[in-house]
Amino acid sequence: MKLLKEKTKEAFKELKEKLGLKNIMQAPKILKVVVSSGVGSFNDKKKIDIVTDRLAKITGQKPIKRGAKKSVASFKSREGDIVGVQITLRGEKMWSFLDRLLNIALPRTKDFRGISIDALDEMGNYTLAIKEHTVFSETADEDLKDVFGFSATIVTNLKNKESASEFFKTLGFPFKKK
Repeated sequence: MKLLKEKTKEAFKELKEKLGLKNIMQAPKILKVVVSSGVGSFNDKKKIDIVTDRLAKITGQKPIKRGAKKSVASFKSREGDIVGVQITLRGEKMWSFLDRLLNIALPRTKDFRGISIDALDEMGNYTLAIKEHTVFSETADEDLKDVFGFSATIVTNLKNKESASEFFKTLGFPFKKK
């Protein structure tokens, strides 16, 4: 089985005619992967530490804590309260995360039949939501009460939805059959 990084290099040859690419510098690329998660109760410091620790184990990089942009009285939150964590992966850590996500974690999800192609946005990026972080083997399943979900946004250099769709299919993303 070829690694995703190697498949990306070969994608230019396969997509050259389909997308009308002329120069190797126009080759489709995955630029970065942004992993983010909300922490739920922002007053619970233990929950924030658990989410931060588990995402660090999954991605291999320490997350940045993100604060609230505005105070919302009905939620009793103040500007600057920690409401989520975010990690931007590039380089080898990005490729490692994507390989583990597509080849190990997604097939471990319950009743997995593929991911939806509708999650592609108009700028050629794909956002994937994972309901339970426990599908990754790096996390211990001891505390099932502290299960949380997160999202991973795969950012490409492609400019439209159609070309991104072809690119992700060429890479072997497990999309649902319609």
